[in-house]
Amino acid sequence: MKKIIISALTLSSLLLCSQTNKRPDNWINLDPGVDSINGVGSNRAYQELLKNKKSKTIIVGVLDSGVDFEHEDLKNVMWTNPGEIANNGIDDDKNGYIDDIHGWNFIGGKDGKNVSDDNLEMTRLIRKLKSKYEGKTEIDFKNKEEKVELKLYEEIKAEYSKTKAQFDGGYNQLKFLIEGFEMLTKKINSDQGKSQITSIELEKFNPANKNDSTIKTVALSMVKRSGSNLEETISGLKAAFEQYKSYVECGLNEAFDPRSIVGDDYSNSNERYYGNNDCNGPDSFHGTHVAGIIAASRNNGIGMDGIAADVKIMAVRCVPAGDERDKDVANAIRYAVDNGAKILNMSFGKRFSWDKKVVDDAVKYAEKKGVLLIHAAGNDNADIDIVNHYPCKKYENNSKAENFMDIGALSWKRETKIVAPFSNYGKNTVDVFAPGVEIYSTVPKNNYKDASGTSMAAPVTAGVAAVLKSYYPDLSPQRLKKILIESSLKNYKNKKVIKPGTKDELIEFEELGKNGGIINLYEAIKLAEKL
Repeated sequence: MKKIIISALTLSSLLLCSQTNKRPDNWINLDPGVDSINGVGSNRAYQELLKNKKSKTIIVGVLDSGVDFEHEDLKNVMWTNPGEIANNGIDDDKNGYIDDIHGWNFIGGKDGKNVSDDNLEMTRLIRKLKSKYEGKTEIDFKNKEEKVELKLYEEIKAEYSKTKAQFDGGYNQLKFLIEGFEMLTKKINSDQGKSQITSIELEKFNPANKNDSTIKTVALSMVKRSGSNLEETISGLKAAFEQYKSYVECGLNEAFDPRSIVGDDYSNSNERYYGNNDCNGPDSFHGTHVAGIIAASRNNGIGMDGIAADVKIMAVRCVPAGDERDKDVANAIRYAVDNGAKILNMSFGKRFSWDKKVVDDAVKYAEKKGVLLIHAAGNDNADIDIVNHYPCKKYENNSKAENFMDIGALSWKRETKIVAPFSNYGKNTVDVFAPGVEIYSTVPKNNYKDASGTSMAAPVTAGVAAVLKSYYPDLSPQRLKKILIESSLKNYKNKKVIKPGTKDELIEFEELGKNGGIINLYEAIKLAEKL
């Protein structure tokens, strides 16, 4: 799931959802030692350590929802397949993919159609297992594997019921607020003749009834907290509503299955050659934002500066609105590896897995080919030492992929508020933390916006890794990972921070990840030089 901070909303959480102060500009590139901001020190690294050094162009695979490869800040950093002639309908380089100029799309059909929305994995698994296990108990099965599968079905069913109730509730709440705020807008416009309704106009409004009074109270609180006006607040609610609508109508809808669009044999996880060359897709907001963090053109006077200067972005579309499918993820990894990517960014994840083995095999393949995988830890403020989050570095035999990193998210705020309140964590699983709150980056049609999530922290780390690989191209993925972890800043060692998912519960920062480390390019370069 390409999840930019979406969770089941309550009325109280909506009141608290907006930031009360503004993030520093370009904060991911700043340095804690120079700027007192927990960015990754990329500006400092380029100025002080890399000025006269030569680099090698590195291909970074962005496995995501798609990338707007014509974006003004990305078009010059997009990978272009040297063996392919654009739009001639021929597989010129004989790699099995026709006209894959900037990458490939594994969730599209040969007719050019694309999957936009898809189920959550739990929905697909319920649809698969329901007929066999619904209403059954262990005594109905003699086979050990069936008993295990029955237990899985019961777990999935419980999680599904809980999740559906949350999203149904959030959907209805958002609908109620949007309708109420729009009604309020009409009444204030009629009463005061205001086109933009600020907190001042809201305070002047005299409610005619209890419902109007409730809506006014909620609207006033949200507008004051955000520092915006009512129209902007409604716009934000509508964006959230569309995401909830996707979950309710598609993600959690057992009757919805768009896979026929792709036209593959979904029962065959080893099938590789399907999809189309539309690596932008119908909604590339998430992937375009991720790509910009990694590699938006630096120092070109427009937009924002990505972290890595000498890289090319390969767009591999495999993530819909909903949960990615294991078959597509495995093929996306293999495609990127086979076409020269040395670092893969994977800003997605899910609670359950359909075919873990096919993904594990692809991760092993990437390791054999010298490729580092950077994975977002997830946004459920959960301990992923305990709660599954796929794909993961742990294989079924309990061994671990040494070319795989899980990344938690940091806020630009300091002291106890340094960890993003939504970030997953795990003493034995999360390798490092990186900036992931209010990250300003590229979005489709030459626009730029803030977004938050471990989805943003992963490409920050991927960008740092790409710079290292660019200047030290002989680094193996294992060595690269080691440098990133060992050079991470330990500024918060023995310090307590607010535990994700709690209001004020304090926990030592190093309990949230393996090393209590914050990714930093400046220190990583220094360590690479020593080694």
